[in-house]
Amino acid sequence: MAASLASARPADHTPRMEALRTIRTPKLEIAYAEAGPPDGPPVLLLHGFPYAPHAYAEVVPRLAAGRRCIIPYLRGYGPTRFLSPETPRSGQQAALGQDLLDLLDALAIPCATLAGYDWGGRAACIVAALWPERVAGLVSCTGYNVQDIAGSAKPASPEQEHRLWYQYYFHTERGRAGLEVDRRGIARLLWRLWSPEWHFDATTFAASASTFDNPDFVPVVIQSYRHRFGYAGGDPALEPIEAALARQPRITVPTIAPHGGADGVGPAAASADHHRHFTGPYERRVLPGIGHNVPQEAPEAFAQAVLDLPSA
Repeated sequence: MAASLASARPADHTPRMEALRTIRTPKLEIAYAEAGPPDGPPVLLLHGFPYAPHAYAEVVPRLAAGRRCIIPYLRGYGPTRFLSPETPRSGQQAALGQDLLDLLDALAIPCATLAGYDWGGRAACIVAALWPERVAGLVSCTGYNVQDIAGSAKPASPEQEHRLWYQYYFHTERGRAGLEVDRRGIARLLWRLWSPEWHFDATTFAASASTFDNPDFVPVVIQSYRHRFGYAGGDPALEPIEAALARQPRITVPTIAPHGGADGVGPAAASADHHRHFTGPYERRVLPGIGHNVPQEAPEAFAQAVLDLPSA
């Protein structure tokens, strides 16, 4: 992981990265990279689907001079593993939030800045909403990322329904099989569709795509997209968290919400009214020409959002 991150960015932006580490939580052995001073204010950088920690390759050098940067692989990605075959391979939002909280506990971090996008932004929003005492500040791309599962049956505009084709595909057995046999092909297509102005090369894509070979990647992804529409049950142990999230809790911690102006799956207009979900300081920043993968497409802007927040 450390070598992969280093190889993905220009040499003059390469900080000293420690070797990949792992730590056990109640359900997972989480793999993560770390950079920066171990006694610095902690920042957790959280990737989404179908991406990887490599998205932060050029963000980390901009933060590591003074911040302790922790970049984990989410469940189902890279070397992160479930401890028990009995644990449901769930990708539901409550699982992502609980995993992040468990990681903070395992690392003995009482309070941190949380920064993420897509699945990672969702995990960060959940911890900020339900355990605000653990969060000094929040960077959440596209704004409020907590899912409204009860409202998921309400149709969106035809244009937005078209953008969500991959989710409906994953609701079917054909979609599950398609992801199983060509996870890289699907991911590459989504990268292009979601970031139409980002011209990534084969090496950049391959660095992240290798993390999709985790044996739990497909079941976690499929369960995630089925659960959010009510087409799959969740992990019973996580029902109290899902019940709390169903109330669409507001977020009280200082928040900056970058949103790519060229985001091909979640257009910038969609977050225009997200301020209603935040009761603390909140700033929305639209980034022209940037797509869905904000930290990899606009690392300077993403890092600056972290630096503009209060630190733990």
